[in-house]
This record gives sequence, C-alpha cells and structure tokens, in this order.
Amino acid sequence: MEFSENFLFSSVQENGTVTNDLWESLRSCQKPVLLYGMGNGADKIIATCERKGIDICDCFASDGFVRGQLFHGRRVLSFSEAKDKYRDSGFVALLSFGSFLPDVMDKIRQVGKECELYAPDVPVFGDTLFDMTFCRQNFDRLQSAYELMTDDISKHLFADMIRFKLTGNLRFLTVTDQTRQTIYRDLLRAEHFSSYLDLGAYNGDTVRELLAAAPSLQTAYAWEPDRRSFAKLQAYAESETRCRVIPLQCGAWSKPDTLTFDDSGNRNASILENASADIKGRIRRTTTIAVEPPDHFLRDRDVDFIKYDVEGAEHEALIGTRQTIADKAPALWVSAYHRSEDLFDLPLLLHELQPAYRLYLRRTPYIPAWDLHLIAIR
Repeated sequence: MEFSENFLFSSVQENGTVTNDLWESLRSCQKPVLLYGMGNGADKIIATCERKGIDICDCFASDGFVRGQLFHGRRVLSFSEAKDKYRDSGFVALLSFGSFLPDVMDKIRQVGKECELYAPDVPVFGDTLFDMTFCRQNFDRLQSAYELMTDDISKHLFADMIRFKLTGNLRFLTVTDQTRQTIYRDLLRAEHFSSYLDLGAYNGDTVRELLAAAPSLQTAYAWEPDRRSFAKLQAYAESETRCRVIPLQCGAWSKPDTLTFDDSGNRNASILENASADIKGRIRRTTTIAVEPPDHFLRDRDVDFIKYDVEGAEHEALIGTRQTIADKAPALWVSAYHRSEDLFDLPLLLHELQPAYRLYLRRTPYIPAWDLHLIAIR
C-alpha cells in the first residue's frame, strides 16, 4: 500500500480527495453544533471551537445522566430534550468524553445512529491539534513512520488513525481492534518474560494484566509518581504472591530532575510540562516529583519487557532508556496516543534508537482513538 493523500482519503470521500478537516467542516456547517458530554474533553473541544470560530449551541448527556447540571453556564440537556429542541433543524453532536466500557460505547454508537455524531481528536496532552494543516506539514514524517510498520494490520491502523483524527468519524475506530491479552500472547509472546519494568504502573493493574499472560514472570519493577496511586500500588505489591512486585515512587524522564506534577489524584495525573494550556489553567493542586532516566535504574538490572504509559512523557522516557534499548533491545509497549505528534514521532525515535526493532501498531477498544499501542520487538 503506497502512502499517499489519495490512499489516505479515498475511503473518506468518493472522489478520493479531502480539502477540509472536521474543524473546517464545522465552521461552514448550517446545523447547530452541540456537545455530547462534559469534563476535560468538553473543555478542550470548547477551547478549540473558540479558536476556530465555531459556535457551540448546547450541551447534552445520555438519557438518565442528567440531573439539572450546568456546564459552561448552560443547563445540560438530556439526549431526548436535545432531539426535541432541534427537531426541525437537526444538529451535529461532538463527543467530548471517552470510554472503553462496552455498554458506554454501545450508547455512543446508538446516539450516532440518531444524529450526526463526530468525535473530535483533541490531544490528551499538549496543545498541538492534528488538523489538516498539521497533517500536511508533517506528511513526510507520517510517511516515514508508516513505512516502518512491520505488518499490514499496523499499516491499515496507522492510516485509519490519520483518517479518524482529521474527520472524527467513528467508523475508522473499529476495523483493527484487538484485546490486550491477544497482544501479549500472539505478538509479544509474553509467556517467556521473567522481568518487567512498568513505567506508569498506576495501582498495579497492568502488572496483574501481564501476569495472566506471563506465568514465568518473577520480578516487576513498578514506577508510579502519583502519591495516591502509589499508595494503592504499594498495597497491591504487598498482596501479590505470583511474582515479586517492587514499587518505586518515581517518574520516567530523559534526565534526573524534579518537575511539577498535577496532584489532583486522577488516573491521568501528569507532569505539568505535558499539559495543554487550558488544562494547566484549571489545575488547582500541584506538587513536585522526582524523575529519573530508566537507564540509571537498569544499569545493573536486566528486564525482558518495558511498558511506557507515562501520560505524554513517552518521548522523554524513551530517550531516558536509549542505552538499554541500544544495548539490550527489550520488548517495548509504548502508548502512542497522548500527543498529536506521537503517531509519527515515537516510531521514528524508536527506529533511531534501535534499528533492529520490528514495529507494530495495535489498538484496544476505546472511543475515541485512545489506547493506541506501539509494540517494538527485536
């Protein structure tokens, strides 16, 4: 499959060309534009719409989830109320939350059957928007990253992620979904792993998940900078009997440092250098955390497998592991969806650090295009 604009966009429009992204289409849209959902995702979409000159008319939630809430000064409508209010004109709905829960994803798809629904791609971290301008500016790097993909599944998914990011069309999210256990079993061959470094271990959930596929695992080093999550991780480590879990309250970075950290206590708490400007303005509690390059920790330790899910700091964390990657080439699982650049930047970086890696792209079920995983195997 030759990577070209015609190849990318032939399945988006019948004539094989695309001139507008979702944002430009919304600017010229004659229908009212409504938000579907509230929270950080909605705040980012509102901020982007304001910059793009797009008016948001209302906000709604799924039926049964409305209890008189106000959001940005507007009463939140139920979906039924929104359909009734805009019965004559119809409306465009912008999905502004995410989920991997099957029942929630089913509700989202049902809304999409009853109105024109899109899921705008706004970055989880950072301020760079993956719009048509960004795509054209980085086309050569996207092409280079695409050509590094090892199999057709990865290339198909890579192209679909670009199509989704530009259009917000949910039909590009379903073709290549796999379960995490399938990735562990069929791609990583995790049954051979004996040691593991988990960067962004949260409460130990990914250690537990790996253990189901890696019965030979003996040691898991689990890094988690957030103090609340680390307390849960410690409790899990003390209770785990299948392998030795060694928790460390530390963040992964390219060099030793002390950085400002979001202390709000949610799962997506991150180093503030990675947060978008609109999110930084709403963070009420911060703290400082120690960060280290994983190379320092791994000088006298060997690991078979490293997972990077470090909330937008994947590039820095990979640079901090460059010596280990160059010398020992452990298997890697890298989150590739936090920043708009990640889709091409992380594959290109990994190829630079270790040209012998075979690179695969996989996605586990999620709406919108989150849980996109870059797998590196020598």
